[in-house]
Amino acid sequence: MSIDWKKEVEQRKDALLDDLVELLKVKSDREDDKATKDAPFGPGPKNALIHMLGYGERDGFTVKNVDNYAGHIEYGEGDETLGLFCHMDVVPAGDGWDTDPYVPVIKDNKIFARGSSDDKGPSIAAYYGLKIIKELGLPLSKKVRIVVGTDEESGWGDMEYYFKHEEKPDFGFSPDAEFPIINGEKGNVTITMHFDDTNAGSFVLESFDSGLRENMVPGTATAVITVDDSSVIEGLAVAFEDYLKEVNLKGELVAEDQLVKISLVGKGAHGASPQIGINAGTFLATFLDRYDFAAGAKNFLHTAAAYVHEDFYGEKLGVAKEDERMGKLTMNAGILKFGPDFEDNIITLNFRYPTGVTGDSLQKAISDLLGDTGTATKGDRDMPAHYVPMDDPLVATLLQVYEDHTGEKGYEQVIGGGTFGRLLERGVAYGAMFPNYTDTMHQANEFMSLDDLFNSAVIFADAIYRLAK
Repeated sequence: MSIDWKKEVEQRKDALLDDLVELLKVKSDREDDKATKDAPFGPGPKNALIHMLGYGERDGFTVKNVDNYAGHIEYGEGDETLGLFCHMDVVPAGDGWDTDPYVPVIKDNKIFARGSSDDKGPSIAAYYGLKIIKELGLPLSKKVRIVVGTDEESGWGDMEYYFKHEEKPDFGFSPDAEFPIINGEKGNVTITMHFDDTNAGSFVLESFDSGLRENMVPGTATAVITVDDSSVIEGLAVAFEDYLKEVNLKGELVAEDQLVKISLVGKGAHGASPQIGINAGTFLATFLDRYDFAAGAKNFLHTAAAYVHEDFYGEKLGVAKEDERMGKLTMNAGILKFGPDFEDNIITLNFRYPTGVTGDSLQKAISDLLGDTGTATKGDRDMPAHYVPMDDPLVATLLQVYEDHTGEKGYEQVIGGGTFGRLLERGVAYGAMFPNYTDTMHQANEFMSLDDLFNSAVIFADAIYRLAK
């Protein structure tokens, strides 16, 4: 049977876009302070999950909500299950937006909103791929299950809970990356450095605050300090202005008596690609490290400046590693906090690592580096490197679909980002971004090209059908 998938998507473009706009309006970043038994990651992720599952109910699919942790939309019959893994949670909007991040705006053939490319846009595209198959009444020999998560950007607690209650699909993909395919993902672990909340010297670090998530490059940083001699403030202000010019960044220094507030603006980015961001936290720490701080404050600032600042590949930390298939280890300093207002004084280091590295080895190396200046702990989520070979029928089929619809040769890719594709032994990430796209995930003014949105729906529809027919 020959099916014009592009025509089928074209007929549903307006409905697809309308559904996406409404989904993007749901503010769905994790809020632990608002979490309840009924909303385990806060109200936003729960509401977005219910909203997405509502589309499935509207369109006549089998739908299940697993205690607002996750849910699924299912179609078809068979002994095997093809899984498509999406997520409704988003990272916090952060600063620097030109528009309201939760009021979708369409301009220049792009849709701007938090979650547009990660992962609500791709999720809707994949959903419409399955919706087309259902509406055409195409026979399937397998079940197709769209699994909808709510905690992909944080701890994956959604999937941990979901799979305690539901069986895993046999194989599948996550539309949460890029074409032609992601069949390999680096390991992922966060090592947290802890420091004493102590001060000494003529400069006192009252607080330091930078970063929203471990897997985001901090776009802003603020420090509050006191000085024992207010006469040094004028020189401090001049030095900060000179520093801003030197590094070509913006910031502000405001002083009142002996209290000084210093802020700096960098550029946010996805923690899997820290080299494309500008880490405001480490830049500010590098400026402050030249002054007379001492004790825990000095250890915190000096560690950030000497070993973390612009150390995207772990070279200063002594943990650099590269292999031929997976490339280089990368490191992102996502959260830098110091002061009595915070639960702990920390620098989080999110590593994406190739084979030959383990979370335990990274923790030991960081602990040895810190010595008696601090301690290092390993996060609960330590995911080893993941790879599905090119000759696996899943990979081969998905690449063939890509080639058939684009005319471009498919090829394998390994990324530092972690997707739900790695939940399955035979799981990959597939779309929805096309080669040479502009990556705005986890950044201000996140967008998805409408052409990419619709073209990915075409590819998803065909891919689902070929894998499940």
